[in-house]
Amino acid sequence: MDQVAREAEQREATAGAPEGPLLQVLVVEDDFGDLALVENAFDEHSIRSELHHVGDGSEALAFLRREGAHRDAPRPDLILLDLNMPRVDGRQALAEIKADPVLKSIPTIVFTTSSLDSDVIASYSRHANAYITKPIDLDDYERVVMAIRNFYGHLAVLPRRSPDQPTF
Repeated sequence: MDQVAREAEQREATAGAPEGPLLQVLVVEDDFGDLALVENAFDEHSIRSELHHVGDGSEALAFLRREGAHRDAPRPDLILLDLNMPRVDGRQALAEIKADPVLKSIPTIVFTTSSLDSDVIASYSRHANAYITKPIDLDDYERVVMAIRNFYGHLAVLPRRSPDQPTF
């Protein structure tokens, strides 16, 4: 397929969709209720986004490194990372992401139920881009996720993906 045909196909696929690039988001979350709340908040408004979900830090690292079942995974523009998960928790995953020269530029938001000072300090020490405690109230939860989505979808300038980093 030539470049003109690809561009026409892309325009047709996004007809009626909000303008702007597709925001790729990796949600690292073991709680399916929290995942559903994040999905709903991203679905409701004008930012074109695609959410990818993994259930723990080990799977997140495989996704980010395009290993195993994730060999065709896109490079995310943003990572929402829970701390308290089985196998490899968010603390360990954050440390590995930010120590990796290829991955460290991906904005990583710790989004967790923990409000412990030790978790906040440890996350920022590992170079988290933000630390947000999940609200208990459902309306507040949605507002917080929408604020994250709006900031990274409209205001923040994100690192450009290289041609070998697919968007879908």
